[in-house]
Amino acid sequence: MSKLISVVIPTFNRENVLERAIKSVFNQSYQNFEIIVIDDGSTDNTKEICSKFDLKYIFQENRGVSASRNLGIKYSEAEFVTLLDSDDEWHPTKLEKQINFMNTNPDLNLIHTNEIWFRNNVRVNARKKHKKGGGDQFLRSLEFCVISPSTVMVRKDVFKTYGFFREDYPICEDYDLWLKITSQEQVGFIEEDLINKYGGHSDQLSTKFFAMDYWRIKTLKFILDQNNIDDQKRSELIRILRAKCTILLKGYTKHNNLEHFDEVNSTLRAIDDV
Repeated sequence: MSKLISVVIPTFNRENVLERAIKSVFNQSYQNFEIIVIDDGSTDNTKEICSKFDLKYIFQENRGVSASRNLGIKYSEAEFVTLLDSDDEWHPTKLEKQINFMNTNPDLNLIHTNEIWFRNNVRVNARKKHKKGGGDQFLRSLEFCVISPSTVMVRKDVFKTYGFFREDYPICEDYDLWLKITSQEQVGFIEEDLINKYGGHSDQLSTKFFAMDYWRIKTLKFILDQNNIDDQKRSELIRILRAKCTILLKGYTKHNNLEHFDEVNSTLRAIDDV
């Protein structure tokens, strides 16, 4: 029997936490799933850990998290795709509650949930600005990503409509895809903590890149150029885009980091003419 849900787990040298993530899937109350682990060029014992479990293991040379997720999605044979970062874990009823929600809301293509944050294994409270929600989430998603990959369930056909995770983005690839979707669609939301999200470790991408807003600006400019959002969304997008460009240019000048200065400045000049 074909599986209803594909669970895509990208991983790179995470032998110390990968087994926890995999076990959290096998411990689900809902069991009609397949697991696809994309090993993004690991040099540790990732393959040996995966060999303990009944799952699809696919190795690729190191290409980054977007390429890993995309490869897993392409190998998926299910109607729904879920993502699980290899340093996170699911609560046992995550899939059951999401599939029930999807079945009763067939008009929705994406659903996410609340999560519990841990930093260096200590629980921390999310700030008010990170509060998640459902319905029209576009305006709330403009500043930064408010949908976490490990919380998401998506109908696979969505990727035919909006594309995959951008492999030329070293970071903010989730912000890019979720914003494209929320610009056009409502999203579902389960207001329950169904994920443990772990942070604070040294290999987190968010700790490695200066000026994350550069990548957000590229996405905002792309959506603006598509010209397929209503006037309210367009107006707020322009406001946020202008503010991000202005702040980023000041930071580039202050730190003499001019690699993307001309590109961002060109974007600012273009929206000033709107």
